[in-house]
Amino acid sequence: MKRDKLVILNVNFQDPKYPGKRFYCWHCILLEGLLASFPKMAAKLDVERISWPRPRTALIDIVGESNQSVPILILADDAPAGLETGKHGDIRFIDDKDAILRALTVRYGIPYPHP
Repeated sequence: MKRDKLVILNVNFQDPKYPGKRFYCWHCILLEGLLASFPKMAAKLDVERISWPRPRTALIDIVGESNQSVPILILADDAPAGLETGKHGDIRFIDDKDAILRALTVRYGIPYPHP
């Protein structure tokens, strides 16, 4: 993979467990805000917005069926070792929002989140 790829959920989805309500993923919205705040960083990675329901075929094809949680950052081949929280074959990824934020700081020089 030549560029990092951030996969997040589309906003305004429904969950059949909660009829009549609409939702967003707050971890994904956090990353949407980061992308909007740092457009130069956003231009350096690929962003894919997917639908909420599972199975999430776009993810399964890359990181396997057991790794469908989002947000997920799929690391490019040139990413430093140790950033990943998981691996599927040769594909390294990060599926934890705080680890994604750290990786975006390391990879793209955005500021650290304030503790």
